Amino acid sequence: MRVIEVGAFGGPEVLTLTQVPDPAPGPGELLLRVAVADVLWVETAIRRGLGGAYFPVTPPYRPGVGVAGTVEAVGAGVDPAWAGRRVVARTDERGGYLDRAVVPADATLPVPDEVSLAEAAALLHDGVTAAGLGDLVPVRPDDRVLVTAAAGGLGALLVQRARAAGAYVVAAARGETKREALYRLGADLAVDYAEPGWTARVRAATGGLDVVLDGAGGDYGRAAFTLLRDGGWFSAHGTPAGGFAVPDETDARARRVTVVGIDDVRFTPERRLRYLRDALDAAATHGIRPLIGQTFPLERAADAHRAIEDRSTIGKTLLVV
Repeated sequence: MRVIEVGAFGGPEVLTLTQVPDPAPGPGELLLRVAVADVLWVETAIRRGLGGAYFPVTPPYRPGVGVAGTVEAVGAGVDPAWAGRRVVARTDERGGYLDRAVVPADATLPVPDEVSLAEAAALLHDGVTAAGLGDLVPVRPDDRVLVTAAAGGLGALLVQRARAAGAYVVAAARGETKREALYRLGADLAVDYAEPGWTARVRAATGGLDVVLDGAGGDYGRAAFTLLRDGGWFSAHGTPAGGFAVPDETDARARRVTVVGIDDVRFTPERRLRYLRDALDAAATHGIRPLIGQTFPLERAADAHRAIEDRSTIGKTLLVV
């Protein structure tokens, strides 16, 4: 089978396509013919050697942590009815950028008929995080909610979920194309935080925010914190703009702001599965679907990473096998 491997930390060119023997499912496992592989922004940082304590990876390794596809074979002790089913699953150190994957049957979910395999792959991680944040951070009708990095895979889902909860949703991203996409997703106001004065525009429109869902981090996240009303909620779960924008603890306490950090969204396997089921159901029955902006064939995994790193992507990036 074909698989992407990383032999050394570096630029996108270190993503190398290679041939390896086809795997076979062991007891309790499924063999999937992969249709779509998930690609995460954090995987580009790990590839550069910036995983740190949260993602301690040492080359050589196989990138990718989730796929959607069709069950080709089942291992011992697995119900043969799984064969032929469309499913979605996380993958382990055996990689996720490949055309055959072996996954545990008890950590795999069937994909509803109303949801495509591409959508299922796009929900595998961002859908889980969005559903988990829905549990952790209350969004009530008429709340003023800001989503940063709103045109990314996770941000697009958070915009839709907040709108469905009845909130007034401000979506922040960079560029007119992304702003237009966010209005189509239901944002009440879409701002470009690369433009001076964006926080003043948000404050004028909202009078202050009840909730900030910060997927950008860095200076954008820190600026967003200043827009919160006392007693608000701040989730610091993203880093693309330069590290998690975790507020000063003393300042947050003085303003009675409840802070949710990256550790709060590192869910147990059981909760991840529950949130994935929630995300698939939301897509199938409530129309909260991922924004898939671009796809690349497996052999162009390096191009997928380049597009993510140069900020030319919108929504979710996937590898189509």
